[in-house]
Amino acid sequence: MEHGFHPLSELFAQLGLANDAPSIEAFIARHRPLAHDLALADAPFWSEGQKQFLREALAEDADWAEAVDHLDTLLR
Repeated sequence: MEHGFHPLSELFAQLGLANDAPSIEAFIARHRPLAHDLALADAPFWSEGQKQFLREALAEDADWAEAVDHLDTLLR
């Protein structure tokens, strides 16, 4: 069942990544700072499937868009 808000941990799970707090913090620390002129989905550390999910979440303004935007902010 879809709901209007997805926490960051659910986004990481959806992306196939470890989604506990220490893993999320380590991922962000490892990949930041992301260049401001690089779209989140174009970052080199994503798989093609992850890139597609991130693009679709934003393009469709899906329930996931808020969590994707939050991750984008954390990586900047």
